[in-house]
Amino acid sequence: MNSYDGSSSARGHARPTGHSGPTGHSGDGGPGFGGDRHWQATGDGMGGWPNNGGGYGDQPAAPRGSTSGGRASVPTASASVQSSSASGAASVPPPAGRAGVGRASAAVPSGSSSSGRASVGSASVGSASVGSASVGSASVAGVAGRAQVGRASVGSGPGGPGGPGGPGGNGPGGPGGPGGRGRSGGSRPKRTRKRKLINWAIAGFAVLVMVAGAGLVGGTYYTTNVVVPDQVDLPLATTIFASDNKTQIAKLGEVNRTFVSINQIPKYVQYAVASAEDRKFYEHSGVDYVGIARAAWNNFTGGDKQGASTITQQYARNAFDNLQGVTYARKLREAVMASKLNDEYSKDQIMEMYLNTIYFGRGAWGIEAASQGYFGKSVSKLTPAEGAVLAAVIKQPQPSETHKGYDPGYNPEAAQERWGYVLQGMVEKTWLPPEQRPTEYPTKSLKPLPKDGTCFTDCGVNTPLGNVINYVHDEMIGMKIPGCDAKSCSQLIKDGGFKIRTTIDKNMQNDLQDAIWRKKAGSELAKQPKNIMAAGVAIDPVHGRVLAYFGGDNGTGHDYAGKNVEGGALTGGHAPGSSFKIYTLAAALNNNISLDSRWDATDYDVPGTKIKVINAGRQPSCAKSCTLRQSTVSSYNVPFYHIADKLGADKVIEMARNAGVTTMWTNNPVKPYDLTNKNTKIGESDPFYYVVGYGAYPITVLDHANGLATITNRGVYNKAHFVMSVEQKNAAGAWIKVGGEQLKPKQTIRQDVADDVNDVLQEISGGLPGGRPATGKTGTWELNEKSSDNAHAWMLGATPTLATAIWVGNVAKEQALIDDDGDKIQGASLPKDIWKRFMTDALKGTDVDRFKPGTHIGDKEAGNGTPVQPQNGVCFPGDQACLAAQGGNAGGNPGDNGGRRGRDNNGPGNNQPPNPNTNPFTIVPPPGG
Repeated sequence: MNSYDGSSSARGHARPTGHSGPTGHSGDGGPGFGGDRHWQATGDGMGGWPNNGGGYGDQPAAPRGSTSGGRASVPTASASVQSSSASGAASVPPPAGRAGVGRASAAVPSGSSSSGRASVGSASVGSASVGSASVGSASVAGVAGRAQVGRASVGSGPGGPGGPGGPGGNGPGGPGGPGGRGRSGGSRPKRTRKRKLINWAIAGFAVLVMVAGAGLVGGTYYTTNVVVPDQVDLPLATTIFASDNKTQIAKLGEVNRTFVSINQIPKYVQYAVASAEDRKFYEHSGVDYVGIARAAWNNFTGGDKQGASTITQQYARNAFDNLQGVTYARKLREAVMASKLNDEYSKDQIMEMYLNTIYFGRGAWGIEAASQGYFGKSVSKLTPAEGAVLAAVIKQPQPSETHKGYDPGYNPEAAQERWGYVLQGMVEKTWLPPEQRPTEYPTKSLKPLPKDGTCFTDCGVNTPLGNVINYVHDEMIGMKIPGCDAKSCSQLIKDGGFKIRTTIDKNMQNDLQDAIWRKKAGSELAKQPKNIMAAGVAIDPVHGRVLAYFGGDNGTGHDYAGKNVEGGALTGGHAPGSSFKIYTLAAALNNNISLDSRWDATDYDVPGTKIKVINAGRQPSCAKSCTLRQSTVSSYNVPFYHIADKLGADKVIEMARNAGVTTMWTNNPVKPYDLTNKNTKIGESDPFYYVVGYGAYPITVLDHANGLATITNRGVYNKAHFVMSVEQKNAAGAWIKVGGEQLKPKQTIRQDVADDVNDVLQEISGGLPGGRPATGKTGTWELNEKSSDNAHAWMLGATPTLATAIWVGNVAKEQALIDDDGDKIQGASLPKDIWKRFMTDALKGTDVDRFKPGTHIGDKEAGNGTPVQPQNGVCFPGDQACLAAQGGNAGGNPGDNGGRRGRDNNGPGNNQPPNPNTNPFTIVPPPGG
């Protein structure tokens, strides 16, 4: 089946702020380790303001120690130097240089965050003044600007210690030249009136920004209709598991995200994120107005572009498409949304939404996917050290052109430095006791970077189990899961966040692939000609669970084991040949025909037609007195034609339908018929003719395996299925079952009928190693009416606990099936080799189960043959001694299941040599057949 790959929908997507793809980053860009901004990506992703503020995206600010433009008039002899918002005069946010007044200088240590004052010489760091010196101008220059007061300046490099004649910054009088003459310590000089006015003006500007911002937010709050998160549908990845509920088969979705509730996220992980992105998160009302004022002033003065987005604002911007872009209107809407979120939700709820939304790199959206991607474990099992790694990553998960980001796989030094910054913040905020602060970076538990081509979403589609996804899709529609109908289920599976447990047994699946997959070294197909393809299905007969499935290399190509839609037409069937006789035999027994009944097995010309039914060029020694048992084991065609003629084709097809065959194709023209549809009538005037008795019409491998499983289960039908359970998380983050298998066993074939079929089929397979009983039936269908080569070859066989169907055919256009030794491929050759190898491996170490004995029901006189009296040295047809002599299923040579260099169950037998000019299977049926 190749129906996967439903169209995507425009749903609410969480994506990294500042970038449309996984290379972006989300976060406010907090200070670097040690309290200073040693690197800052100042685009809108960092909460920067537009126009005079930062751009949108990964736009890094200048590193520490550089200078950038911007001036501000500071008409006093005072300059405060700080790394964050604090009291003082002209704000110089990042590391300061030195302040010189006249020819004196005051050194200010790099990274200082003091908000006190300092006079030159013995004055305190923060302002420098000399008497009532008149003030020139002050420029606030980027990370380390310059402030000019007369001849005073704030240098661009780290300053030396203050004091008389102490060394200055990197400017004149710094380490590269003589130190300026410091002013002797003493009382602080008197402020001038002009200086006070400027200070009041600066404070007023900040207050104005805060008041205006709060006012605009407040006004817009009541006039704007803004949706809240319960109206946002974030896509969540769906994971499909094997029956052990641990082995991942596939992961589907537009993004790799698994939702987790706040209760599943350790508190220290939450605190680590707050420490990295918003240390006032638990204090502010969703918008940090002080931070906005600081950023606005700094941007207004031309300084380093700063951001002020809180965690709440970041979530709003990531979750809602209408909050993207670089405008004041967008920032206002973001603030409104943050305020509403803060009113509508608790801090824990906001943190939960945020941590399930943001991008962490490595293809991981949300904290759970990130935990799996970085440490291979659930977030609930993270240590404080590991949680801090993930928190540190948020600022920039992946490398950009200007910075390598904070994934330790790309940039270990920066990642560890920011890790330390996160932990230090946790200690400072009393979120982490100092004695519990990790001292060792969790390198040992950290996973390496994913290899190129690593699958994050839609994983498993391009594997043999990709075909299982299509069945999962169809079964989920039948479960009536809300929102999962024929039109929308493809998309819902991709972003609905389901956890689906399938019936696939991981060990049996591996055993089947080892035996049947060409790409597996040592498989039965590994050295076969390239045109040869194989498919196989193994089913648990008791429950109908598909335990192993192989329909091809991947789920996007042709499924050789199931149905396909190609060019609008339903395809996928293969002519089953003699393997279909299990249903004809069951139909005969169901209509009181005994295994001991005798039938005419000689060539038969159908009256009124040009049809001649033959036995693959063989002339059976039992001639006109072959028992039904012998005809089954030796796979004679003529008796099965007579049975279908006697019962009617509809009775044979009805038995196949009862067993589990759902679809059958006619040959000319090729057309599928739904056997489960009550409107599909089968009769003499309908498209299927009596040649159905020996397998003229194509069916799928899956249906054939299901039919065999029903007979194996003593006539109790269980629909073959792939899904055991479907779970989805509720609002509390707990997994709840929303769908699953609905076992409805039904006795569709009489128990005594099934027992007699199993009784005779055990004579064909010869059993498995260790004396394990097994049923079996082979089948072939020839290439065309002019060729004796085969185009399809089958082996069906089962134990009471495992029923398997194997088909071998062509990849594309039908060709003769010739193996690597140049021999004709038949049911008892390559298909049987695959079947026996798989069954032996799959059942290794399990108990030996036996079938119930047959009851030998039916009328022995129901056949059209005549009894033959035994003669000396001649066996009586139907006796066990006769069966081996006749060559049988695996011994008939060339038979429809002929011998192959001694590997067959029986010897070469006494069958007649083949007639190369005859074809027993592709006899042209009446029109419509």
